[in-house]
Amino acid sequence: MKPIDAELLVFRLGRWSAGRGSLHLLLARRLRELVEAGELAAGSRLPPERELARRLAVGRSTLVAAYELLRREGYLTRRQGSGTWVASVVAQDRQPGVEATAHPMFLSFLEPPDGVLQMACAAPSAPPPELFEAYRVGLERMTSVTGDIGHHPAGHPDLRAALARSYTDRGLPTTSEQIVVTTGAQQALALLVRLFVSPGDTALVEGPTYPGMLELLREAAADIAWVPGGAQGLDADAWCRVLAERKPVFAYLVPTFHNPTGTVIPALVRRRVVEVARAHDVPLVEDEVVHGLSFVGDPPPPLAAFGPAEHVVTVGSLSKVLWGGLRVGWIRARPDVVARLARLKATQDLGGNVPAQFAAVELVPHVGELARRRARLLRVRHDHLCARLSRDLPDWRFRPAEGGQTLWIELPFGDGSSYAQVALRHGVAVLPGASLHPIGGDADHVRIPFLADAAQLDEAVDRMASAWRAYTGGGDRRGVLKGIAV
Repeated sequence: MKPIDAELLVFRLGRWSAGRGSLHLLLARRLRELVEAGELAAGSRLPPERELARRLAVGRSTLVAAYELLRREGYLTRRQGSGTWVASVVAQDRQPGVEATAHPMFLSFLEPPDGVLQMACAAPSAPPPELFEAYRVGLERMTSVTGDIGHHPAGHPDLRAALARSYTDRGLPTTSEQIVVTTGAQQALALLVRLFVSPGDTALVEGPTYPGMLELLREAAADIAWVPGGAQGLDADAWCRVLAERKPVFAYLVPTFHNPTGTVIPALVRRRVVEVARAHDVPLVEDEVVHGLSFVGDPPPPLAAFGPAEHVVTVGSLSKVLWGGLRVGWIRARPDVVARLARLKATQDLGGNVPAQFAAVELVPHVGELARRRARLLRVRHDHLCARLSRDLPDWRFRPAEGGQTLWIELPFGDGSSYAQVALRHGVAVLPGASLHPIGGDADHVRIPFLADAAQLDEAVDRMASAWRAYTGGGDRRGVLKGIAV
């Protein structure tokens, strides 16, 4: 295929370098936007590196670094001596009017394939009965509302008060001024990235970690520093060293039932992490959306229990305990940060859905009880999935989770991304490990949730096992190495 004209590509890139930060990050961000918008078609061959670098007035190393970042993210494919192409999978089967998304987790929300079991997402599949009763009570309360236009960028005062009481009951004295209500935890993270991160700023995460945060940081053209996590948990020594050396604008942790590994950071390590962050004046963002889903008793206290509010920002949500369709999340932070976040939110949506917030007011006092009930159900499903995997895929290695919703599985050989493509053809979607890593590491892993009932989990394992046999050529590893698995 003839390469895209270098001059035309330079024109499409426009003012790509008009920002703060590393040139390769700014260039990668603009190329990513062009691919997602469909302006660089799947399968298109990019201009030769030396020619494009010359026209962009950058060193070839800058262009190569941008290409390599996009290759790891799945936007580009490269072959030594042959050139660079826009990856065909980016725009695969895209529906008209739906923008491409870089991440398979979000793609599963936008375009769920018919007949494919969705094991790439980790969210409850149906609302609990308590939600209906909460809406009934909440809607009755609305009949007495007067003098309220319904716009509350920081959240309805009643819900802010209920959340503040909930934190206080957990041993974290909190006022309403420390709470901003968001449209789910994803918007909470988006607001925090927008508040803290400018292009080129460093943010610190674990590898692997929640992919929704990685996507937000990439969109912001952040310089993502990372520290190994994995099945053994956070490397605390490396975390503290990188935090002290790089001094990121914020550090993001999922310390309780980590997504995707299910691990828990011990209390002594939490204290150390908070003390080091405080010493270097680095805000810690604690994601505790699944903190109540414990299989083995109460987890350690949240990070906020080990330090003052000015150094720990806590993100919570009702989505994992109750239902993803109830888009109610929140941020707990010091009042001046909450005020700034509320101003940012006002420009986006003027405030969240008030009926949902009235329902949440009724639910928040009972979240602990609801979480414990859901955890008991998830423990049964977790054990069922572990047993089926051990029986049908005995070579897959994993550590049972301590809570949460997912298993982190190491494949004995091969690549999680290519296996995931085979699995799709066998009717099951799994999340490859590289998609949860800042630089595409953990390529030999996949993430599997255990939210479905026993019958659905059985069917999912049957399809995954069938896909694994096809991927390995019937169990022959040489089939994978030769690239002939189908």
